[in-house]
Amino acid sequence: MAKSVLDKFKIRKGKVFEAPLEGAFGRLVTPFEEFIHRQSSSGILLMLSALAALIIANSPLQEAYKHLLHMPIGLSAGDWEFSLSVHHWINDGLMAIFFFLVGLELKREFMVGELSDLRQAVLPVMAAIGGMVVPALIYASFNVGGGGERGWGIPMATDIAFAVGCIALLGNRVPRAVVTFLVALAIVDDLGAILVIAIWYTEQVNVAALIAAGCLIVIMWLLKAAGVRRSPAYVFVGVLLWYEFYLAGVHATIAGVITAMALPAKPKYDPVAFSTFVKDIIRSFDRCFRPGDKIIANDALRARVMALGNGVNLAQSPLQRMETRLHMPVGFLVIPIFALANAGIPFDSFTSSSAVINPVTLGVIAGLVIGKLVGIVGATWIGWRLGWGKLPKSANFQHIVGVALLGGIGFTMSIFIAELAFSSDYELLIQAKAGILLASVIAGLAGFLVLRKAPVADEFEIHEEGEPLNEGEHDSPHAGGGEQRPSRQS
Repeated sequence: MAKSVLDKFKIRKGKVFEAPLEGAFGRLVTPFEEFIHRQSSSGILLMLSALAALIIANSPLQEAYKHLLHMPIGLSAGDWEFSLSVHHWINDGLMAIFFFLVGLELKREFMVGELSDLRQAVLPVMAAIGGMVVPALIYASFNVGGGGERGWGIPMATDIAFAVGCIALLGNRVPRAVVTFLVALAIVDDLGAILVIAIWYTEQVNVAALIAAGCLIVIMWLLKAAGVRRSPAYVFVGVLLWYEFYLAGVHATIAGVITAMALPAKPKYDPVAFSTFVKDIIRSFDRCFRPGDKIIANDALRARVMALGNGVNLAQSPLQRMETRLHMPVGFLVIPIFALANAGIPFDSFTSSSAVINPVTLGVIAGLVIGKLVGIVGATWIGWRLGWGKLPKSANFQHIVGVALLGGIGFTMSIFIAELAFSSDYELLIQAKAGILLASVIAGLAGFLVLRKAPVADEFEIHEEGEPLNEGEHDSPHAGGGEQRPSRQS
C-alpha cells in the first residue's frame, strides 16, 4: 500500500531530471558535506595545520618556508602601488575575512541568539569578562616593567574551533546547553579581543585616511537605509574600508567587523508574507503552464521561476546568507592558512630552560591555564550565587570548570594578538607563541579530562533529535524537564 501511494505521488509531482552520475556523486558528497560543516572538523584541521607548521619550521624546508612568508606580493596601477609580504596578506588580508565572520556571528547572537535574552546572557557575559580580565592581570604581573609588557592581551582570547573540537570528542557526555554556554562565552570573548586590538594595538594614526574611512562607513549605513540587500555592495565598500584603515594605522581587520555590523539582519519577507508570496507565484505558474511546456522555452514560466528564486533570497537576511556561505571557506581555508603561516616555531623554543622559563612564556601559560580557570569559574559562581543567571541545563560546576579550562585554548586569536604586540621583536614573539602552544595543549587536555569525568546528562537530555527514546518517555511530560532538545550542532 505504502509503495503504491508513493508511486502515485511520484507520478503527480512530474519529472525530475538527474544526470547519469548524479545519484552516485550525491552519495559520495553527502557524508563529506556533513563532515565539513561541523565546527569540530574545523578544529581538527586547525590542529593538523599547526602540526604541519611546526614540522616545516624544524625541517630542511625551514628557509624556503621563511622565504615564502616574506615574499612581497602587490598591486599597481599607473603611479599607484600597494605591496605586502605573504605573511602580511595572510594576517591583515585573509584574517579580515575571519573577523567579518566573527562580526556576523556577534550580530546574530546579540539579535536572536543566546545573547539576545538578558537572563540567558548574564552568566556567559560575566564568564567571558572574568576570563579576559584575570588572564590579562596575571600576564601583567609576570611582565610589569619588562619588554613583554605589551603582550598583556595575548592570554585574553579563546579559540572556539579548538575548544568545540575537544568537546566533540566527548560525544553526548557533555550536555548541549554546556556547549551553547561555551560558544556564547567565546563570542563575547571575541568581541573583547576586537576592542583590545582596535584600541590598544593601534599606533600612529593617519587622520586623512581615518576621515576617508569614516565616509565609507557612512556610505555603508546609507546603503542599509536605502534597502540595499545585495551583499556584494557592502563587501565592495568593506574592501575600500580595509585599505583606508590600513593607511590610517588602525588594524585593517577591524574593517571586517564594521562591514558585518552594517549588513542588514532582517529579511524582506516575514514567514507569513513569504508564504503568501510563494502561493501567489505558484498559482500564477500553474495558470501559465500548458501540457508539454518546458521552462526553457516558456518565458512566462521562466519569469515566475526567477521571481520565486528572488523571493527565496529575500526571505533570508543578507547577514544569514553571508554567514552560511563564509563558515566553510573561513574554517577550512582562512584559519588553516593562518596556522600554517604563524605556528611554525623552532623546537629549541621548548628544549632549553631559558626558552620556556621567561616572563613572556610563563605569563602566557599562567594567564591562559590558571587565569581562564579562575576568571571564568569565579565570575560564573558570583553571577549564579547572586541569582543573576542560571547554570546551563543539566550542568554543574564540574562542567563549568571543564569549559573554563577549554577556554585556555587561545591559539588563533592569541597568536594574532602576539603578532601585533611583538611585531618588531622576533625573540619575544617566539616566546609568546611557545607559551600559547604549551598552554593550549595543557588547557585542552585538562578540560577534556575534567569533562570526561563529569556526570553524564540524564537519558532524555542526551538523545539526539530523531533517536528513539527509552520506553515511557513519550508519555511523561516531565521527562528531561518536559523539553525536547534539538539535535547537536557542533
